[in-house]
Amino acid sequence: MKHRKILGCRIKGTKERGAWAELYFMVLAMSYGLRVSSPYGGLGPYDVGVENGTGPILRVQVKCTLYQCSTGSYCMSINMKRGARGRRGYGAGMVDFFAIYIIPTDDWYIIPYAVVGDRDANVFFKPGMKRQKYEKYREAWHLLVDACQPPAKGPIDIQASCDEEAETRVAKEEMERAAVRRMFRAVFQS
Repeated sequence: MKHRKILGCRIKGTKERGAWAELYFMVLAMSYGLRVSSPYGGLGPYDVGVENGTGPILRVQVKCTLYQCSTGSYCMSINMKRGARGRRGYGAGMVDFFAIYIIPTDDWYIIPYAVVGDRDANVFFKPGMKRQKYEKYREAWHLLVDACQPPAKGPIDIQASCDEEAETRVAKEEMERAAVRRMFRAVFQS
């Protein structure tokens, strides 16, 4: 059911829709084995803290959009560092990742801060289009999982095996994530 057009939007207020996107992000991050936290009162420079219990706590700024530009792509302003229209910017060290949710297509973009950097940026997303700038970050949850790992301490020994039990476990986890997505998508269906 991925990429199914969402027929209507029940959450009209931007703050409420943003809070909903943050909760959706937290549920999906937890489905990848990550722990999540939120700054008390929403007063932090980021929306969600993400960790795995052994590595660093990553600061994630969650954004969502319904807005489709005339070109057919979805767009938003991601890093207003000058504080235009009363917004606070995201300087270096304030956030580690941006998690951008395109509501109508149910697509997440997990973008490291370094990709956008400390500049004013209007970003454009056209989910599924191969040559778009941010396509490699679409559903890139592995970037968060990998960044939460503790730093390596010396040489590592890599061992791999493929067994049916592991394949079954991975398939079950994917089905659970799909169920979570269906649940959150139901909020927007009319």
